[in-house]
Amino acid sequence: MRIDSLEQLRVLYAAPKERAVKKQLAALDKHCKRFISLSPFIVVSSLGADEVLDASPRGGAPGFIKVLGDDMLLIPDSPGNNRLDTLENIIHTGRVGLLFFIPGVDETLRVNGAAQLSIEPDDIAQCTTEIRAPKLVIRVTVQQAYLHCAKAFMRSKLWDSSAQIERSQLPTMVDMINEQASISGIFETHEEIMLRYKNEL
Repeated sequence: MRIDSLEQLRVLYAAPKERAVKKQLAALDKHCKRFISLSPFIVVSSLGADEVLDASPRGGAPGFIKVLGDDMLLIPDSPGNNRLDTLENIIHTGRVGLLFFIPGVDETLRVNGAAQLSIEPDDIAQCTTEIRAPKLVIRVTVQQAYLHCAKAFMRSKLWDSSAQIERSQLPTMVDMINEQASISGIFETHEEIMLRYKNEL
């Protein structure tokens, strides 16, 4: 059997509690802003014109995402693989969902909003570090913000050192992609890959 209606779905689940409904905000409050200031890592979800979904990790020093008032965020675009999936999706649909993480903290912050790609000098300047100025900045107009409970992290033990997996349990990134894409003749050790990444940060 398949669940394909809201009525069927709600038979399985109780109504959300008042706090779960009321926690959704239309703008950033002091708690959201503090959470963002401590976050060195986010996942950006977006939707393309072809309705293909994408989720992309972004990282930097805590505070790398700038908060402008109660309803605006600036996300610097850092060097990547140049596929530009997220950026192309923003051009097509102008919407993103953000999930903010803080190492060691089991709660997360979810932010949804409208997005634009900006090369405004002021935006670039605000996101410039001692390492580089970004080529562009993602401007997000906040429309929804809410804190997400700790249950997923408690179940996964994500921050628990006893749950960490040795990197050697997987082939190197290059080896996996070579096999997936039937590419031959390219070889790098994991240490060489990490050094190359470090030089491209």
